[in-house]
Amino acid sequence: MDGNGADWVGSGVLARAGTVCADLAEHLGVHVAAAITLTGRAALLGLHRRGRISAGGATRLMPTRDGWWALTLSRPDDIVAIPALVEADTVPDNPWPTVAQWAAQRDAADVVDRAVLLDLPAARLGETTAEPPRVTQRGNRAAPRSAEGLLVADLSSMWAGPLCGQILADAGATVVKVESAARPDGTRAGDQAFYDWVNHGKLSYAADFDRDHHRLRALLMAADIVIEGSRPGVLARRGLSPEILPGPDGRVWLRISGHGPDSQRAAFGDDAAVAGGLVGAGENGPVFCGDAIADPLTGLESALAVAHSLRRGGGETVEVAMSAVAANYAALPITPSQSSTQAASPALPPRSAPAGALGADNAAVDALVARRNSVPC
Repeated sequence: MDGNGADWVGSGVLARAGTVCADLAEHLGVHVAAAITLTGRAALLGLHRRGRISAGGATRLMPTRDGWWALTLSRPDDIVAIPALVEADTVPDNPWPTVAQWAAQRDAADVVDRAVLLDLPAARLGETTAEPPRVTQRGNRAAPRSAEGLLVADLSSMWAGPLCGQILADAGATVVKVESAARPDGTRAGDQAFYDWVNHGKLSYAADFDRDHHRLRALLMAADIVIEGSRPGVLARRGLSPEILPGPDGRVWLRISGHGPDSQRAAFGDDAAVAGGLVGAGENGPVFCGDAIADPLTGLESALAVAHSLRRGGGETVEVAMSAVAANYAALPITPSQSSTQAASPALPPRSAPAGALGADNAAVDALVARRNSVPC
């Protein structure tokens, strides 16, 4: 990756992230390096700035008749939906020129509305306003505490939630990485180094979310902290939500979403950043700022929100939206520095289980949960 952290994400963004990391050190006693956290994936995977093409290549910034929008095509279903998006029977193998031509003749709001209707991750530039995490009191408080010795159920995937869970693990929590046996975390299908970076040291737990209700319920009822990024209603329909499940006093339930807890919209780090207006200034319009920048920023801010909740005694549901986090950072200066220093790749501690060992710790986690709940699980 070319450039240092400020080069890649902007000096103001990096400075704010550094302040968050300092607060995490104060509240959780864990050292988090801001520049490596924000640029580590790019360094690991050899990604570079590409203007209006995201560093990872799956997202594009494109003009419309009245503004700019971003579209992410990272899932097989996204590609399948493109003919319906542009109202054509077929599209070329490279759909981007066709999409760009179609969007240029329409207003940004109409383009995004149609994309969202097709469950495509899309966003209009600057559509989201900045707001802090939404906190709801739910359950009994406990004494103020840090994360050390707590049990964390991490049901999240990709980057933002797993990064939050990784920070809590580094702070001394026991973190259980929960994945669907049928649909594991999508980052397992990519470069193993990135998956290991944000999930090392966690216990790997695989379950069928439709059949293993009793095991999942037991785990979530035992957990001091729950991290999840499901769309609204997904867990509730399975009886796995904080509104339904009792838990220990002081439980903190963290919900991470793309566009807010009431939105069904899909989102990834690059398009969520565009929604919040967190972009750089190119010669002829906006360009991407950092690599999927809303993801690591949300991971840091979520960890800090959990730390604050623990200090208040917990018993809360904390809801964080990636696009809102991006909007908060968009108010900061993002002028790149002139430094040419290379960003360092993050060190990767050894995993407690071999890479790819999905569900390797099922028996150990079930036993831990049984001891905590004092009932068979």
